[in-house]
Amino acid sequence: MHCAVTSRRAPRAYVAARFALVLLLLSMTHTQTLAQGGRATPAQLEAARAYVRRGWHTLTRSNRGLATAAADPKFEQGAPPKARHPVYVARDENLAGVERSLRAQLKAADFQRIELRQLPPAGSDVPAGLLYLPRPYVVPGGRFNEMYGWDSYFIQVGLLRDGETTLARDMVENFIYEVEHYGHVLNANRTYYLTRSQPPFLTRMILGVYERTHDRAWLRRAARAVGPSYEYWTDPARGHFTKQTGLSRYYDAGEGPAHEVVAGERDAEGHTHYTRVKEFYRTHEVTDYDESMFYDSKTDELTPAFYKGDRSMRESGFDPSNRFGPFGVDVTEYDPVCLNSLLYIYERDAAEIMRELGRKGEAGEWDKRADARREAVNRLTWDERDGLYYDYNFEKREVRRYPFVTTFYPLWAGIATKEQAARVVANLKLFERPGGLQTSTNHSGSQWDAPFGWAPMQLIAVGGLRRYGYEQEAERVSVNFLSLVLKEFIEHNTIVEKYDVETRTSTLGAGLRFGYSTNEIGFGWTNAAFTELYAQLSPEARAKVLELGGVGVP
Repeated sequence: MHCAVTSRRAPRAYVAARFALVLLLLSMTHTQTLAQGGRATPAQLEAARAYVRRGWHTLTRSNRGLATAAADPKFEQGAPPKARHPVYVARDENLAGVERSLRAQLKAADFQRIELRQLPPAGSDVPAGLLYLPRPYVVPGGRFNEMYGWDSYFIQVGLLRDGETTLARDMVENFIYEVEHYGHVLNANRTYYLTRSQPPFLTRMILGVYERTHDRAWLRRAARAVGPSYEYWTDPARGHFTKQTGLSRYYDAGEGPAHEVVAGERDAEGHTHYTRVKEFYRTHEVTDYDESMFYDSKTDELTPAFYKGDRSMRESGFDPSNRFGPFGVDVTEYDPVCLNSLLYIYERDAAEIMRELGRKGEAGEWDKRADARREAVNRLTWDERDGLYYDYNFEKREVRRYPFVTTFYPLWAGIATKEQAARVVANLKLFERPGGLQTSTNHSGSQWDAPFGWAPMQLIAVGGLRRYGYEQEAERVSVNFLSLVLKEFIEHNTIVEKYDVETRTSTLGAGLRFGYSTNEIGFGWTNAAFTELYAQLSPEARAKVLELGGVGVP
């Protein structure tokens, strides 16, 4: 299903097309030169793998380098560097004790580049600043210079695969600290992210470390955060629980524009995502939802409901797509299949943790929660007609038929029956492209729609395919994505955040109109997917990665 919009003006593509043609002609000689290499070499593959291994440390932030960690590229684009960067300490933390610890770790000159502040009471207007965490962590890269919620799970997968167990455990420790001192796992450790989280992976991360260390004392300590983190998604007072279904939704507690969007997501003309959204509403008719809820055409202003939906869409991590209508702003009326699949995994993991600690009664309660959620997910989000999992609109009591790569989450979680999994796999063609899986079937101009592919979705989909025995399909998707990342690494000597999987390039072009136009370098979860997916491949599939990974190979 495509977004139900109709244009109110003629397309303005002629000038852009001529400009693109000029760029193509100018770059042709360079591209032809690179293409002469044919298939990739083992040395080029090893260079990419070495880049990933180095990246874990290049992207690590710690209190020894707090002056670097405190800098926020999103708020400093085009602005003079600040003399001092604010670092906030939780209200229930000992500010003097933290200061003594930091002074012991930092050079005097570096300590003068930060300004320690106690976090004011909840609900106060807090200027942008870093939130203190006690342990080192890996940031995604580029403009994302802080520890993110769901990015960190995928990064941890790569860390554990590469033997970086201590750093992987440090990241779990930081999330436990966030739950205990900031109330929940944060979207990221900046003050403007205090009002929301991101998709829940805490128990996956706890077990990931425990499976390698078998440190029962550590597991017992980590288990303290399991219940409070779960309550963030299931306590009716928090806004995430939907009583109509017993499932959960994304819901940001904040109001108004997202600060990071206003500050750091401007295009070459200085327009933010919100400016482009208003232009879209002015020039298109929207029938996916009641447009007047989100845009006041008389004043040409976005409404408070728009900003609530926009913030909540960002909690989902899929920012933005048209999955919940244009720009995802109707998300608060949906029980997303991704979130509830992850909460099912959370409940199963929590049961496993409690059994490991000898707390069988608690384990049984977690199992009951998981069983109830599995039944509800299959009853409400499964669409028998299409053979896909969709998101459930609990207000309209229907699914939104918008094919999205999150249909593979119930396979990854083990929620789907064998028959349901077979139906989803039969629809693989909807998403499969030469460079891996595209996120949706709709070219909306948003970065989480077609033709773009993202590393974590490849990991989850491939994991779901393997879980149900679809090894050939899993290998094919992995090879296509890995060879694309390798090809682009050979050409640009870097690994980035997102890719156009239709044309097998990291150059995103004019098709990307909503979200941020940059393709961030680093990049944590792509590095992790490259490492993990390659490790799972058969020898024959690894050879295919080299065959398709040469620059210029279609």
